[in-house]
Amino acid sequence: MNKELFYTQRNFAALPSQYTEFETSKVVILPIPYDSTTTWRSGSRDGPLAIIDASEHLELYDHELGRESHLVGIHTLPELQPSMKGPEETVMRVHEVASDLIRKDKFVVMLGGEHSLTVGMVKAFRQRFDSLSVLQLDAHADLRDVYEDSKYSHACVMRRVLEYCPIVQVGIRSLCEEEHRFLTQNQMQPFFAEGLPLDIDGIVSALSTDVYVTIDLDVLDPSIMSAVGTPQPGGISWHEILKILRRVAETRRIVGCDLVELCPAEGPPSCAFLAAKLIKPVYTLNSKRDC
Repeated sequence: MNKELFYTQRNFAALPSQYTEFETSKVVILPIPYDSTTTWRSGSRDGPLAIIDASEHLELYDHELGRESHLVGIHTLPELQPSMKGPEETVMRVHEVASDLIRKDKFVVMLGGEHSLTVGMVKAFRQRFDSLSVLQLDAHADLRDVYEDSKYSHACVMRRVLEYCPIVQVGIRSLCEEEHRFLTQNQMQPFFAEGLPLDIDGIVSALSTDVYVTIDLDVLDPSIMSAVGTPQPGGISWHEILKILRRVAETRRIVGCDLVELCPAEGPPSCAFLAAKLIKPVYTLNSKRDC
């Protein structure tokens, strides 16, 4: 008898070991329990583990593709510990780890933690992909230059990302006057949430060939995603976000992604399960990769 079946694996989807070996897995889950610059409700440091635990209850069969998507191999790394020197050092640590995984040709899924971590991920992917752009699914513009004396606050993440590549913002419904002025001066046109149904063709056409997807869970309507640190009224639905991801995957190459800002204590357990289920379409719908 296979005694391995007696134990629950502490990895994404609780997969058996033959589908989780690092060397043979195309997808790598990178959990980072970090929320040092959170400004309202902290707790996103608990998000990665909550997502991994909830993923144990996912169905392995993927009806979008008509197959079991875990067969490509999904390796879950140990939690990456933040630097105690501050947010910039933590971002640089993320960059170093992500760069190594990219060199090994892994499809990296980073689980935050707060949104500032995305900067390190994008920097790493931009060094590999010259035509990179970032699809930001988010309730907030996150375009402040400095917030609370830090250029690496989660409120500044997309301002820092713009230093590496273009961005396409979707689902935005909260920004300050500084961010509005920055958008106007740079002739940037986010796809605001009040524009529902969203112009998916317009979103896709604004993206480059290679796309990094960053999903702040507060992009979703609070009625289905209340477990976030900075919730905003309104937002997009489950099926709307799937439509966006599906179209992007059909017409562009998704090279990596992250999912951030889950605060498990602020909502029911169903929010962690939603987050776990949302990861799957990003790596399974991408028709230009073999995963």
